[in-house]
Amino acid sequence: MPEYTIDVSKIEELQMTSGIPELEKIFLTAQSTIVQGLPVILERKNADGSFYKFDELTTEADLATYKETVFKYL
Repeated sequence: MPEYTIDVSKIEELQMTSGIPELEKIFLTAQSTIVQGLPVILERKNADGSFYKFDELTTEADLATYKETVFKYL
């Protein structure tokens, strides 16, 4: 299984629409990736359609902190 990439724009969209089941699925996959020893990449889409990586989560604690931040705004 390769590294897992999360498009932060998608997370923000799901926050606005209260897409809790889909958010849970994303975080479950991310946790599985980290447990297997692979990183979770956070990236954002540029206006030109390209993506840039701005963070990398490598521990379950990092992922839990990010998840808490995401769900705080629901």
